[in-house]
Parts: sequence; C-alpha cells; structure tokens
Amino acid sequence: MNGVSGRMGYRQHLLRSILAIREQGGVLLADGSRVQVEPILVGRSEAKLAELAAKHGIENFSTDLDAVLADERWQIYSDFLVTQARASAIKKAISAGKAIYTEKPTAESFEEALELARLAQAAGIKNGVVHDKLYLPGLRKLKRLIDSGFFGRILSVRGEFGYWVFEGDWQAAQRPSWNYRAEDGGGIVVDMFPHWSYVLENLFGRVESVYAHAVTEIPTRVDEKGEPYTATADDAAYAIFQLEGGITAQLNSSWTTRVNRDELVEFQVDGTLGSAVVGLFGCKIQPRNATPKPVWNPDLADEHDYDTDWIESPANEVFENGFKTQWEEFIRHVVYDAPNAYDFLAGARGVQLAEQGLISSREGRRIHLPEVSI
Repeated sequence: MNGVSGRMGYRQHLLRSILAIREQGGVLLADGSRVQVEPILVGRSEAKLAELAAKHGIENFSTDLDAVLADERWQIYSDFLVTQARASAIKKAISAGKAIYTEKPTAESFEEALELARLAQAAGIKNGVVHDKLYLPGLRKLKRLIDSGFFGRILSVRGEFGYWVFEGDWQAAQRPSWNYRAEDGGGIVVDMFPHWSYVLENLFGRVESVYAHAVTEIPTRVDEKGEPYTATADDAAYAIFQLEGGITAQLNSSWTTRVNRDELVEFQVDGTLGSAVVGLFGCKIQPRNATPKPVWNPDLADEHDYDTDWIESPANEVFENGFKTQWEEFIRHVVYDAPNAYDFLAGARGVQLAEQGLISSREGRRIHLPEVSI
C-alpha cells in the first residue's frame, strides 16, 4: 500500500477497507471460504510508517518500493500517491508482475493513462481503478431504479457537487494547497471529471461529448505554512455532457459554493415515467402519476410545498463502505477471476474526459470524444 499516510489512503483504503477486511477474517469467496489480507505500508517517511504500523498492529512497512515489488510475498500493489508520482510507480509494479489497484486519475495525461492500460494488458496482469461513487448508497438505489425501468426513457441528469473551501487565511482550508496549483496536478476538473466519467458511463451511457467552462474563482489562497500563494488551478467547473442515447447531463463542480441542498453532491434524474433526486445516501422519487401540476404565475406567491411531493426510496439492504466493497470485489478478481469492469482502460476514459474538458474550456467549444480502446 503506497501512500497510506495521505488522507484518502489512510482513512478509506487502510483503515476502512484493508484493516476492516482483516478484522472480519478476510474476504468471503464464492465457495464459502475466506482469503485473508496482510498489508505492507510503503512511503517516504519511515517515522510516519512506523507510527501507523504500531498504531494498527501492522508488521511490515518499508521506504524501498523497489525491494517490496521484488518480494514475491506481496501480490497486489495499491497506489494512493499524488497523481504526478502515480504512473511511474505503476509502471514499476507492472514490470514486477503485480496485480494493481489504484486511485484515480491514473496518470496526468490521457496518452500515459492509455499506455498503462496497454502495458498491463501486454503483461497479463489484473488491474483495477477505484470507482467509489458507484458504491454509495444513494447511487446504488439509483441504479436499482434504472434497472427496474422506473424512469421510462431517461431525458436528463443534473448534478451539483461542492462546498466552500476556506481560503486558508482566517480559517484553515479543508483541502491541501497543491489542489489549487496546476503545476502540482491540482484542479477540480482533474479531480472530479474522472468521477463523472464512470458515474455517467455506468449509470446512463458513454459520454460522447463535453462542453466545459473551468475557472479559477479565488486567485489567491494561503498554504499550510500560512504563506499566500497564487492559485493556478481551476476551482470550479460547469459542464454539459452528451451521452449515448440522447441523454443530456449537466454537472456543476465547485469548491467556491455554499451548500443549500441535503448533501454535498446531488443528482436529479428526469425521465418520462418518473424522476429521482439522489445524494450520497438519500434517494427521493416522484413517479409520473404522482407529479403535481404547477402553473407559472409570478404575480402570486406559490404556497405549495414541493418537497412533500417526493417519496423517500427505501434502502432494502445494508450498504457497507463503498471503498471496502470494491476492495473485496477486486481481491475476488485476483483470487479467482471474478468480474472486474473497472480497469485501467476505464481509468483512461476518466483522464480523457478531464483532459478534453480542459481543452473545451480553453477553446470555448464542444468536443466529441472518440471511443477508447487498447
């Protein structure tokens, strides 16, 4: 596990996934048996690794990635590094013949992301990319609605993601300063468009074109040392995606917006037979035969409570942490070749969307996306 001292690597992948799997006795396999996991922590700071290992009862840690990759005991390489360092480390893991599971974006450029997919295929190694949003309770409820035919013909998707990230002067920022420096791999397009790629693709259809407007709305921020710096990366992006089947998706992503919705991300899906409003956990529905009949009249106050027209969709099952669930699926893929659709090629499509979104913003035009293949 390379990069577990970072926020995402530690909280979601080590603490809530691998250690939780270890504590439950391993991953349940199709034949009823279990396969146990044992991590080795890899990073640059031996002191930080030693502290994490002692805290969680982990026997192995190392600052020598090459030595760990050469050791046959470790079958899976997992990467939670900053994007700039990821591709080179993954190439080493491919050369070592390891199965690989990585965060996204998989590389800084589409060309390099596609190269990783081709190298992995040529080496015959199993590979996976984190698609965590698909495992959220809200989106799993949405998938159930889609599969049941609830929406009829889906017409459009509208999404709002974001919150106010403090500038770092009178209140500390909730995100690291590198997120706001393009030269360090920062930017909300690079961060969020790979998510939008797999969410749209797996729920509604392949993204066929993108028109985006990315902006740096707060030009100066304050870093972790209290020093002002110039924000060179985009902190908000407004995009329209055309999907196969004629569906239009409009998604706003922003670190400069104040929240007035139930959750930090919400999607509204409208179809001929019904609509849904979905967040991380919640899912409200409104079928065609229970839709109110508003009449536009700007001269009179509208006293109708539209929120009460929606019905909360039940969970009907227990949803575990999405990162842990996908980790279990990937381990089954490694152990006995269980299905895995979320591979390096899927990761490359996410990088492609981010790259073309930035080009669209710079050039002020809609860009068609060719299908990606190895």
